Amino acid sequence: MSDVAKVIPLHGGGSGRTASARNTDQSRVERSRSRHPSSYSEVRPPTPLITPTFAAPPVATAPVSVPIDAIREKLVDQIAGTAEFLRRRLAGDYQIDEFGYDPHFADAVWLPLLRPLFDKWFRVEVKGIENIPNDGGALVVANHAGVIPIDALMTSVAVRDHHPAHRPLRMLAADMAFEMPGVGSIARKAGHTLACNPDAERLLRMGEVAAVFPEGFKGIGKPFSERYKLQRFGRGGFVSAALRTGAPIIPCSIVGSEEIYPKIGDLTTLARLMGMPYFPVTPLFPHFGPLGLIPLPSKWYIEFGKPIYTDSYEAQASDDPMVLFELTDHVRETIQHTLYRLLAKRRNVFLG
Repeated sequence: MSDVAKVIPLHGGGSGRTASARNTDQSRVERSRSRHPSSYSEVRPPTPLITPTFAAPPVATAPVSVPIDAIREKLVDQIAGTAEFLRRRLAGDYQIDEFGYDPHFADAVWLPLLRPLFDKWFRVEVKGIENIPNDGGALVVANHAGVIPIDALMTSVAVRDHHPAHRPLRMLAADMAFEMPGVGSIARKAGHTLACNPDAERLLRMGEVAAVFPEGFKGIGKPFSERYKLQRFGRGGFVSAALRTGAPIIPCSIVGSEEIYPKIGDLTTLARLMGMPYFPVTPLFPHFGPLGLIPLPSKWYIEFGKPIYTDSYEAQASDDPMVLFELTDHVRETIQHTLYRLLAKRRNVFLG
């Protein structure tokens, strides 16, 4: 027996292990490392979820149809109307009354020229048109403003187009309108005449609807700072004509006419040289020449008030100064209060 002690390894890691055993252990270690995240040589980010998107279906647009048929029909009507007008004029198939009123000319030529201004430019709203009687004489009394008497023209369109009986409105105009070349003949054909008592009484006795603007040039030519403040109504000549004929008086209030030509000045010397009551200066005229003559597109309101009947007065009342004064003042105050009421409701000069 040998005296040398042998050392036996406790963990079996000695040289006594075979090579195949060591290789097996090494492969196990490598497989365990490959399963641990710290041993990854490249970390790949998770693949994001892709939400499918669906394209919106194309919106089917309807083809824009051009109203060719409507345009063609309107054009044909205009051509036919013009041909009919010329035929009647050449054949003399129209009537003119003692004042020169030509209904055929007024309805076929004059009023169609005014309607675009009435409907599209000033967008006039008419109220109380039923207060004008369907037949018989009546006297419309209105405020006057706007430098140029466009308010009278718009009132005539309002009565002709909006009254149930489509009655023509016969204006009582100043002498100057009939002295201007071309204007006088057109005014006569449109049914207007001089603002004098004999003509007014004749029209009312004929059963016509006449209109008068008692403020005259003082109203139409007043400065913009005095807008909608009625001027003096004269001596009551229109009341005298209504009393003599027993025709009712219809107060008429017009809002919108004061703003079409805001008068901020007056060239009096030039006006005298030209024989005019005034030569207005507005923000656009005469600085912009002919462009300054285009009226501003203010929003208009025309309201016809309740009739003031005169047939209950005695025959001598037409010559009584007190009766004339009281009726004139009553008509004036009625128009003035209506103007204030309409102005209080209006929010914007151009939009209404």
